[in-house]
Amino acid sequence: MSATSSPPVDLSLQQAVLSLMGPVFSFLWRIKVVGRDHLPAEGPAILAANHNSVIDSFFLPVAVARPVSFVGKAEYLDDWKTRRFFPALGMISIDRSGGDASTRALDTAAEILDGGCLFGIYPEGTRSRTGLLHKGHTGAARLSVRTGAPIIPVGILGTRAIQPQGSSMPKCFRPAEIRFGRPIYPAESTSVTDTRLRYRQMTDELMFEIRALTGQDYVNEYATKSKSVANETLQTTGTPEMPERRSSADVLRPTGR
Repeated sequence: MSATSSPPVDLSLQQAVLSLMGPVFSFLWRIKVVGRDHLPAEGPAILAANHNSVIDSFFLPVAVARPVSFVGKAEYLDDWKTRRFFPALGMISIDRSGGDASTRALDTAAEILDGGCLFGIYPEGTRSRTGLLHKGHTGAARLSVRTGAPIIPVGILGTRAIQPQGSSMPKCFRPAEIRFGRPIYPAESTSVTDTRLRYRQMTDELMFEIRALTGQDYVNEYATKSKSVANETLQTTGTPEMPERRSSADVLRPTGR
């Protein structure tokens, strides 16, 4: 990993935007930050958070007080309302048409981390429609192993009430809490020789930490797949089951990511 390369982001612009957003957000919402000592004062780290609201990507950088870059869909740049603001906040657009968009996204994220910056990612892959915590995709683990950057689990609470699904405007003067957990280092998983198993082990560990931070119920199904699985699990058991720690039954299947 090289910490001397220039990241593909405008850090000075991001910092300027954050310096303006911080006081505004502190006035509009009661934001509590827990575990800030787990954040590095400098150098790269992967901030992996649960995702319940579109406004999560605004609250996280404000809580960190360092520029945080995200990968976002290029369609955001087609809207005049987000064309300038999202990139200023740290979003890097990825064209999802043609080729392997996930590979391009990982390459861009690695470039950001190699530049010594922070990268934000939602391991569930999309916003949770039900408030449940879903099985994590292995992108954060892949990035951590590739760059050597630690993964910092993040629990975001309160944003679902501030801006619920389908709401175009957030509700002000409500509480939110951002909790940072113990960093997960790639060196902790070096005893696992199978690469895919190593990624899955790190990801399951990450989801355990996020669940501990948020108190969310967990469903062992990707949020990007059938929504009926979560509802079915709740109806039959009352409480979704967490898989056995540091393992996964389907991790060695070719489609397991």
